[in-house]
Amino acid sequence: MQRTATSAPPVFDSDFRARLRELLIWRRDVRRFRSEPLEDGALERLIELACLAPSVGLSQPWRFVVVDAPTRRAAIVENFTRCNREALEACDPDRAARYAGLKLAGLKEAPCHLAIFADEATSVGHGLGRLTMPEMLRYSVVTAVCNLWLAARAEGIGMGWISILDPAQVNVALDVAAEWRLIGYFCLGYPEYEDHTPELEREGWEARRPVRDLILRR
Repeated sequence: MQRTATSAPPVFDSDFRARLRELLIWRRDVRRFRSEPLEDGALERLIELACLAPSVGLSQPWRFVVVDAPTRRAAIVENFTRCNREALEACDPDRAARYAGLKLAGLKEAPCHLAIFADEATSVGHGLGRLTMPEMLRYSVVTAVCNLWLAARAEGIGMGWISILDPAQVNVALDVAAEWRLIGYFCLGYPEYEDHTPELEREGWEARRPVRDLILRR
């Protein structure tokens, strides 16, 4: 049966594509935040756009936990502090001093904390696309994270991914199901300053690789 579109698709012209490229360039992993809270409804708007992401089997496995309670935030800060100390101890001696000087979290300054999980016990989607690659549930949540990150940048909101955490302890601190797999813990707020160069590149930790070095043809 031939399908017909219910409405005309939008036209994304060259001006739009140029602006989209600019948005991608200016998306940053923000670590330094101003103290004022997000405007009312902003976080909900961003989460709504995050949920427009693709997901395997239309499983929609993303779960968002807004962390407001001071005691739970304090537990996350303690988790980070311990894991960061262990990472420093395991760091290559030549990089240890540089690592110690990096700004790797904005947990105390950011007005908004958001944990995003993949519900690996969900029956939604009926298992489609997961038999040989069950990790597709987690990948689906990562696409939602990317949506949220770009939407946040478009509103002038900074977002930082805190990866130096013990995931199991995050589940305990936030009192969520053991079947929920932590994908990322994020700080959100208005940035102290804007820069299109990643902070780790500015600090000499690593440089962005040329695209040509990342493409293979077979």
